[in-house]
Amino acid sequence: MSILKDILYKVAIESVNGSTEIAINKMDFDSRKIEKNDVFIAIRGTVSDGHNFIEKAIEHGASAVICDTLPKVLAAAVTYVCVKDTNLALAYMAANYYGNPSDGLKLVGITGTNGKTTIASLLYQLFKKAGFKVGLLSTVKILVDDVEYKATHTTPDSITINYFLKEMIAAGVEYCFMEVSSHGIHQKRTEGLHFVGGIFTNLSHDHLDYHPTFAEYRDVKKSFFDQLSSTAFALSNIDDKNGQVMLQNTSARKRTYALKSYADFKAQILENQLSGLLLKINGNDVWVKLIGTFNAYNLLAIYGTAIELGLDGLEVLRLMSELESVSGRFQYIVSNSNITAIVDYAHTPDALENVLSTINDVRTKNEQLITVVGCGGNRDKAKRPIMASIASDLSDKVIITSDNPRDEEPEVIIQEMEKGVAAQNFKKVLTITDRLQAIKAACQLAQPNDIILIAGKGHETYQEIKGVRHDFDDMKNVKEILDQLLK
Repeated sequence: MSILKDILYKVAIESVNGSTEIAINKMDFDSRKIEKNDVFIAIRGTVSDGHNFIEKAIEHGASAVICDTLPKVLAAAVTYVCVKDTNLALAYMAANYYGNPSDGLKLVGITGTNGKTTIASLLYQLFKKAGFKVGLLSTVKILVDDVEYKATHTTPDSITINYFLKEMIAAGVEYCFMEVSSHGIHQKRTEGLHFVGGIFTNLSHDHLDYHPTFAEYRDVKKSFFDQLSSTAFALSNIDDKNGQVMLQNTSARKRTYALKSYADFKAQILENQLSGLLLKINGNDVWVKLIGTFNAYNLLAIYGTAIELGLDGLEVLRLMSELESVSGRFQYIVSNSNITAIVDYAHTPDALENVLSTINDVRTKNEQLITVVGCGGNRDKAKRPIMASIASDLSDKVIITSDNPRDEEPEVIIQEMEKGVAAQNFKKVLTITDRLQAIKAACQLAQPNDIILIAGKGHETYQEIKGVRHDFDDMKNVKEILDQLLK
């Protein structure tokens, strides 16, 4: 049990009705999970407003309510704490409740449009190989050293973050690498956490369904670096036009990485093959199993971070040569008929262009490149025609299909994508709404030595349709289909 007053430390309180000296069991922002002597935090979300569920939380046993507007009728024997921002209050309260676990390890946040999962996951791999106990908070999964938990959001809610950080402390974890999304920053989920470093990858067209303008999207990312302490490091990709913007107002130690510009951590691509990359990083050559220019940037970020965290440079390069690709990030198989199938999470125009350009850089052009791509429902609609335009410009054949249609009709999403296909590319584009049938068609069209790219879902093992998640795994499906074609 905790005392309410203690977990309200650092929270900007506007008024209190009742006593803050009461013992509370736990806290939650979901009224359905509230039990006797719990604290309910009323969050104003994008779908529903927690203030509408205060009465329900009290019925379930809440002894305290945190809100930004008091209900008209106050229940007896319930403490009401009115605050300016309930998201911010939740973040501080969660950190206090779990004993501020981020103070007990070295937490590094990775933000940007693309590359967050790859960088976080590969840093986890590298530090494990270096002999440390390591934690990971990513889109794909949460790892408390060797124990794996399923992830549901890119940046989990504040309670989940602090709960797992506490678990990491208990397990003796020294370093934790965490994806930090713009949603997470905007909703204050990273407040109350102590970061020893932040990494900026890049910024491109994404999440404009959530952020009204690109400028707000950029500034939300920047606010993460603005809040880093003077003892932390801020590592930024300055080949990206927003790279220097991220560093403008930070108190942290400013570090840069680049392939094209002068930077603290500089790389040159010497060889780019389907089997890997030969890089020269700060004057030293290293062969890695990952491919593509975008991965050269990811690896530079990893190298710079490891150096900033005190590892030896040559040892870092040796460990980098052992790193394996991340699930659903340029993950590929070669069938017995010599067809290469690549599964990648590319779901933004920039990411799709990076992946297709990488494939085109390493292929001989004597084979077909067949791309299967869709766009998610209830998300940024402006990118739909752009995605189809990029796919049809950079592929020999394109099958436009369903991604996660969510609450939208997949046929409508596909029609919006088709608007981006230039007249000269009409003949190479097919539309097949059913994603499994689209993958099957790509496999049937492919000849020996051809390359199939299945873009958009990557590591996801489901397809979300009308609020229901159905089992769906791109890699599993393409493997099975290619195997069946040989029989």
